[in-house]
Amino acid sequence: MNGTSPLILGWARSAVAPHGGAYAQLHPHDIAAPVLLGLLQRTGVDAAQVDAVVLGNALGAGGNPARMVALAAGLPDRCAAFSVDTQCCAGLDAVAMAAGLLATGQASVVVAGGVEAWSRAPIRQHRPLRPGEPAVAYERPAFAPDPARDPDMLHAAAGHAASQRWTRAAQQDWALLSHRRALAHADQWVDETVPVAGLACDSHPRALSAERALRLPAVVTARSDDGLDCSLTALAVSPRADGAGLVLLASPQGCERLGLTPRARWLGGLALGGAPEVPLAAAARASQALLARHGLHAGHLAAIELHDAFAVQALDFAHVLGQPAERLNRRGGGLARGHPIGASAAIALVRLLADLARDEAPGALGLASAAGAGGIGTAALVERLAGISPAP
Repeated sequence: MNGTSPLILGWARSAVAPHGGAYAQLHPHDIAAPVLLGLLQRTGVDAAQVDAVVLGNALGAGGNPARMVALAAGLPDRCAAFSVDTQCCAGLDAVAMAAGLLATGQASVVVAGGVEAWSRAPIRQHRPLRPGEPAVAYERPAFAPDPARDPDMLHAAAGHAASQRWTRAAQQDWALLSHRRALAHADQWVDETVPVAGLACDSHPRALSAERALRLPAVVTARSDDGLDCSLTALAVSPRADGAGLVLLASPQGCERLGLTPRARWLGGLALGGAPEVPLAAAARASQALLARHGLHAGHLAAIELHDAFAVQALDFAHVLGQPAERLNRRGGGLARGHPIGASAAIALVRLLADLARDEAPGALGLASAAGAGGIGTAALVERLAGISPAP
């Protein structure tokens, strides 16, 4: 927490569109490039001043999506580009890596975040082992070498819900709150979203009654040892989606040299591994470790934004951090928006920064976090600065 910490000049995201929705025909660079250009325009930074782009992307199947985005946005050919794949953690891990570029003097101004075009994800196949055999299609890669430690994500979440006695009703209550919050604040997205393909507002949040939620079928059935119904319904799982979230960072020296006004300070990030059998628990572990590193606890935070891929994840995260679940995701979380994997954690950071700028005084601290397949967690700590008022 000192004057050498990377500074955050601004943030922007696309709206999040359901898989097969408004962005169904768009590639990652088609989604992220307009957001990048909008971010530069809002912050008054010239494209020629950007030294690097660091982006999370989980489903692009190789290549360098960050380079594609940089070129599509018209950044100079000299601009470096790094693509990061840590699955659901990738967007936040990319920002942490960008902060490292700034801290080590490798760059002065960096765009970082994540983008995912799940609707355009390549069809995956395993190459045949012997001539004449067909290729074998698969939905996802392995996230642990031992199959016994690599459960299906839905079953892992349901198993954790049952072991910790997070009931189906509690999960659905949290999901309903997420949707209500997102709908209640939909008119405020204009100061953080850049329209892409005509979409300027998240399109998944919906008004659902508790009675209707109770009638939803379970996608995975689970019961605790004492018989509690801890099943997962579709409402309690963040749906597949497309989207992008970006932040613009600069070193203190870069801000001074270019006359730029920061709006927030990056205080630190931390990525941490945990048990791959319970991937959703890794976010809380990373967050606890990051807060401890800075001599803080969750009570010091003005805002907390978790990408909740599952409702049980949010309930468990809040419990581990010793906070009421209602403190998380004050304007709705991933359950209401959707889950563009490589972008989800970056969008959570954008949401956090927007809430700090809108609701809190300078000096307020915020935490963003996410968990990823394979038992990895990531967290980031930021501080609101006086900066400027949010752009219209």
